[in-house]
Amino acid sequence: MALRLFSFPGIERLAEGISRGLGAKLEPWTLRRFPDGETYLRADVSLAADDAIVLANLRDPDEKLAPLLFLAATLRELGAKRVLLIAPYLAYMRQDIRFNPGEGLTSRYFARLLSGYFDGLVTVDPHLHRYHSLDEIYSIPSRLCHAAPELAEWIRDNVTAPLLIGPDAESLQWVREVGAACEAPFLTAEKRRLGDREVEIEISGLDRFPGRQIVVIDDIISSAATMRGIVAKIRAAGFAEVRCLGVHGLFAGDAYRELLAAGADQVVTTNTIPHVSNQIDLSALLATRTRDLLADLEARQ
Repeated sequence: MALRLFSFPGIERLAEGISRGLGAKLEPWTLRRFPDGETYLRADVSLAADDAIVLANLRDPDEKLAPLLFLAATLRELGAKRVLLIAPYLAYMRQDIRFNPGEGLTSRYFARLLSGYFDGLVTVDPHLHRYHSLDEIYSIPSRLCHAAPELAEWIRDNVTAPLLIGPDAESLQWVREVGAACEAPFLTAEKRRLGDREVEIEISGLDRFPGRQIVVIDDIISSAATMRGIVAKIRAAGFAEVRCLGVHGLFAGDAYRELLAAGADQVVTTNTIPHVSNQIDLSALLATRTRDLLADLEARQ
């Protein structure tokens, strides 16, 4: 039995790293649109009970959902023993309750769709806010990759005297973990959201760490409104160096340029989503956790 990896376009470097880490053959396949917008795909392989692994960056998930499900179904019909999904960034995790009457609980609907087409899921630091684990909404086995050790390693290698800043109280446990791994003090900001792109920020305790190099850490950088607010506060407090570090760099619109313009000296992300800011490679971590999931699925048989 062999491992076959089918990667969506645009993430070739990550795919190559995961392929090497898994010892999986990276298979070519065709994806295009008909003139009317419908999806055409073709995977000219015979899987003969091999395990098929689909690697898909789920930024802009609405555009990718139909091809993703169609590919999973195609691979299963071509003889795959199991079809697994590696989604370094897992979309549709924010809407975890109904904030207003009548809202769709899209995190659950999305989980139900993926669980119906895949036999297992590997992802990096999903936005688990009100859910304790993916098992609450996904009915398939999953494995999580925690990027905190890799973020800490980058900080150790690139920042001399860091002070870590988390965006809000909910980030405390995560920022504490990164701080412990790189032996750096940390603070968390207080955030009040005023809209999708506007927040009010307060940071207490900065005066206790004069001369430190600030590293603002968040799991997702989307509009970058929170990070811009924190950077402004840090600059106003007189700190000379501010870096922004994120796991998933979504960078909606001009968020990346706006963050640099706000005073960030450097913006660094992992390669869960391809971007010029990618400096932290998670391919080895994703391969390891995928092997763990495959071993667990084998043991269950």
